[in-house]
Amino acid sequence: MKKTILVLEGGGLRGIYTAGVLDVLLENHIQVDAVVGVSAGALFGINYISKQKGRVLRYNLDNLHNKHYMGLYSLITTGNIMNKDFCFDTLVHEKDPFDFHAFQKSKIKFYCVVTNVETGKPEYIEIKDLENQMEYLRASGSMPIVSKMVEIDGKKYLDGGISDSVPIEWAIKKGYDRIIVVETRMKEYRKKEKSIFLFQLFYRKYPQFLSTIQSRPKEYNKTKKYIVREDKKSCFVIRPSRFIKIKRVEKNKKKILEMYQLGVEDTHKCMNLLKDYLK
Repeated sequence: MKKTILVLEGGGLRGIYTAGVLDVLLENHIQVDAVVGVSAGALFGINYISKQKGRVLRYNLDNLHNKHYMGLYSLITTGNIMNKDFCFDTLVHEKDPFDFHAFQKSKIKFYCVVTNVETGKPEYIEIKDLENQMEYLRASGSMPIVSKMVEIDGKKYLDGGISDSVPIEWAIKKGYDRIIVVETRMKEYRKKEKSIFLFQLFYRKYPQFLSTIQSRPKEYNKTKKYIVREDKKSCFVIRPSRFIKIKRVEKNKKKILEMYQLGVEDTHKCMNLLKDYLK
């Protein structure tokens, strides 16, 4: 029997595109067996499983200028660009409650990608009890330099996108034969090599992590090339059809809405093709 998985790329608030895609998938009752999310892909992807359509867009717009959400104030006062207490406690339990019960009840498997700072390798964590495993989601979305390392069971973690931005290879190895990939970059995008001097200052004690950061453009571009080649064959890709300049920590409401709406539009346009692929 064929198994279907959603693979969700990260990218900070570029991931609001993914939120638009997922809301349309919910509207169309697209069924999957599993979801694997990286960084923002993990943080936003949980709402697909809890079936909370519109929640990601809503809480991002509602807290756009809340200094306790994410941004420079949080970075200066807590050492994390995403405020731990607000994002992973106040927001999910009080301001815009996440439906933990629906998540727990769902038969969809959910995996979160994190990067082990000491080994430089990705780890794919199955989230079975979200309330007690929320730290893995926080780790997956913890961008280096502007976030503290998240320590869980003696291991130090940061952003999953550093070691595996689009875990399609992992999904294939796990036996999923119908793979829906949601990217947050256009088809033509390729990563360019950049200086890692700043990373060397922050993570000089972690040579394996630095090695992973250095090889990231090459690995990302290799994966991207594979996905482009296999689109509509071994995988089905939904990605931005046009470029929208949006920051990882975006404060412009118009840009956030535009990126979300693009996700909605692109998914509506390819829905019939997606349903054919899933047959």
